[in-house]
Amino acid sequence: MKRRSVTIKTLDRVAEAILVVALVGEIVIVVVNVLGRSFGQTGFLWTPEISQIALSTMTFIGGVVAYRRSQHAPVRAVLNLLPERGARFCYTLADVLIFAGALLAAITSYWLVEAGWAERTPILGIPVSTIGLPLALGMILLVIFALVRLYENAPMLALKTGVGVAVVLGVAYATQSLWQPLFAGDASVFTVLILFALGILSGLPVGFALLLAAAAYLWIADAAPMVTLTQNMVNGTSNYVLLAVPFFILAGLIMERGGISLRLVRFVHALVGHFRGGLLQVVVVSMYLVSGLSGSKAADVAAVGSVMRDMLDRQNYSRGEGAAVLAASAAMGETVPPSIAMLILGSITSLSIAALFSGGLIPAAVIGICLMILIYFRARSAKLPTTPRASLQTMAQSGLAAIPALLMPVILFGGIIYGIATPTEVSTFAVIYGLVLAVVVYRELPPRELLRTLIDSATLSGMVLFILATASAFSWMLTVASLPQRLVSLLHGFNDSSAIFMVGSVILLILTGSLLEGLPALNVLAPLLLPIAGEIGINELHYGIVLVIAMGIGAFMPPAGVGFYVCCAIQRTHVEEASRAMLPYLGVLVAGLLIVAFVPWFTLLLPRAVGLIH
Repeated sequence: MKRRSVTIKTLDRVAEAILVVALVGEIVIVVVNVLGRSFGQTGFLWTPEISQIALSTMTFIGGVVAYRRSQHAPVRAVLNLLPERGARFCYTLADVLIFAGALLAAITSYWLVEAGWAERTPILGIPVSTIGLPLALGMILLVIFALVRLYENAPMLALKTGVGVAVVLGVAYATQSLWQPLFAGDASVFTVLILFALGILSGLPVGFALLLAAAAYLWIADAAPMVTLTQNMVNGTSNYVLLAVPFFILAGLIMERGGISLRLVRFVHALVGHFRGGLLQVVVVSMYLVSGLSGSKAADVAAVGSVMRDMLDRQNYSRGEGAAVLAASAAMGETVPPSIAMLILGSITSLSIAALFSGGLIPAAVIGICLMILIYFRARSAKLPTTPRASLQTMAQSGLAAIPALLMPVILFGGIIYGIATPTEVSTFAVIYGLVLAVVVYRELPPRELLRTLIDSATLSGMVLFILATASAFSWMLTVASLPQRLVSLLHGFNDSSAIFMVGSVILLILTGSLLEGLPALNVLAPLLLPIAGEIGINELHYGIVLVIAMGIGAFMPPAGVGFYVCCAIQRTHVEEASRAMLPYLGVLVAGLLIVAFVPWFTLLLPRAVGLIH
């Protein structure tokens, strides 16, 4: 027992070390490349190949470490209604299915690596399969971690469930020639979508549900060799711009743990804390500002929520109300740059990331103002007391302390909008700037905490990127099943009405964003919907911003939105209490989104002003 525990702990440490090396190494490579381009008039040609390997490592090793840490959160809306035995069975079944999916992916990734080992990359001359090697290693590690979790949690239940799943799969394989003809055509994709929904609702984390759904379609429909699954997973994280995801997440965690967010919240409190419902107003404005620094919703919510929680308690605000406002504000801030959702949207479509960043500022402000108006009237109805306006001296002191932090969004926004550097390069310098503030200026991030921050950011990034990788395989499945053509046909059935299409898109993204943790919904649906929007006369940039906001609302909407559970955990409140408080804020979020959707001027004003669109 002790030897096994030491072995697993060693595997944990080795995996974390690999992630830190990949993350720090990539930051160094990007900085060296920028300096080389600046002073030598050329970059280093080998950096894209190394970057792909680093990104693949952070995706597949990081995603597995996130599983080990239980960071792949399941949708608990149905599980919370089940008795304890039923919920325990669902969790065990989920881990058994994860084990089966990991074993399948490990085998097919070996085929993928073997097939491309003889090919060489053009610059470094290393095997092309090196990019897919982290997937093979990660899946082997996932097999081990899934077995360990099953043994640690409920060994007998795991054994019985595993045998049951094995028997079902064995019988299905043995009788494949009998049942496969029944799933010809549409039946296969609809069956897989139903199984996917059932998996999500029964507690299977979304990244693994996407993986298993794509594998199930390949088997049931016999659409392509199974190695296509892992090939699409590797392709899903091959875009260089996705390196900005771990860099922005790291910048956000440095903000939270290095005292930068605290200074921003104090400044906002000095400015708007005297408004009716003052501290809740501070949450909204702080989330707007912090969203413009980290790009990571998890980091945003933790940064603001952890600072505001005790302040809300001291002034007797309801914790449920605090969690609701935090969730609504997080959904509002999805389009404040640098947004990971917008980075991903730009990486999978033809939309300019600079245009997305500039186009998202005013829509978020419109929804933020709507939330602040609702807070004002709810506070007045509840006769909540107001606090005195902060003195000019307090405002000046808090403003001076916040200036270094406020310079970060100026640097980020300006660097991307004016083409000084790519989003990936700008995010790298955001990390360096944050480190200078946290370590040198504020001195609130000691070496041990910095190492822990690097590991945490790499793990969180791995979870996000792993979901994107599996969503890429799932998206390929939908394309093979002709879902885009079906969407076009459905649209033509409504006589190409842009209003109906816009409302239908909002509903679809909110619902799927709630079930798929937000980003996978965007990753799967945006490439399908954007071309249709352009065909019927909707500006694609404006439509992209609407999709991002709708996705954000779904991710923070009870009862299924994973982001909502994060807000409740940070505010230390019950989901039921926060859900009741969330209802009016959810209504205002949807109303604000519809205002943005049907008034394109809010989205297009800034991009036109800075010359990004005509």
